[in-house]
Amino acid sequence: MTRLKILHRTVYRYNKRVTLSYNEARMTPLTEPQQVVLESQVRVAPTQAAVSSYKDYWGSRVTAFDMQIPHEYLEVVSSTTVEVHRVERVPLEGEVVSWERLRSPEVEDQFSDWLPQSRLSAPGSEVLGIVPGLAGDMDPNQAAHAVFDWMRGEMRYMPGSTGVTTDAEQAWNQRQGVCQDLAHLAIGSLRSLGIPARYISGYLHPRSGAEIGEVVAGQSHAWLEWWDGEWRSWDPTNHKPAGDFHVTVARGRDYRDVPPLKGILSGGGGSHLEVTVEITRVA
Repeated sequence: MTRLKILHRTVYRYNKRVTLSYNEARMTPLTEPQQVVLESQVRVAPTQAAVSSYKDYWGSRVTAFDMQIPHEYLEVVSSTTVEVHRVERVPLEGEVVSWERLRSPEVEDQFSDWLPQSRLSAPGSEVLGIVPGLAGDMDPNQAAHAVFDWMRGEMRYMPGSTGVTTDAEQAWNQRQGVCQDLAHLAIGSLRSLGIPARYISGYLHPRSGAEIGEVVAGQSHAWLEWWDGEWRSWDPTNHKPAGDFHVTVARGRDYRDVPPLKGILSGGGGSHLEVTVEITRVA
């Protein structure tokens, strides 16, 4: 078990005054069997913003706010304390579904959100020609790990090499990307085999050896979950399942469903963005 305090601050400083804006923030972690949110708050400045919250189609908590007064900056600060206890079990014999079961109409209907390729997950014809050969006569769980092992040998993590609109095929063509690109490529590869897969956004405490009470520069992070009889996690950037230092915030088909902050505005004339994430292990 790990208890983490997370402070996520985003500031837009506009070149010209904004007359109004409408925004959505997905910065509040989920409460679910492997993690529990103990306290959470999202603050918006200027304070005249009208703020509400709801759960979206995918079950993510959304803080929605609009600013209908002239403003020269926008600041969103999310503060959360969350307790994480993840157990990644090796599947026992008989727990992994067969390919026949995976491709049955019942399962395809149940996981219809997580099987079709999305705009960012489609990996392109070259990958689609490679992936079936990786699976061989393996079961779906073994095939998923074969895909992850193959990716580890082919893809390089390279900060700044891509943007939020980069898709899996583009990342593959340059053989590098950031965490969201590696997640998209893995998801697209699994979906091409008929394995349901979904995109996870959240936070990662990067130093498991940090002392309790030590403030660490954390990271917004992306990984994936796939289903082969039960949902399992994998972080392709770090080549391991999600653990106690991964905090889930949102799930979706790809990054477009889960951006931490998005909105529309009138005016502005461009902006300067500042983002910081601080994570403190408190237990």
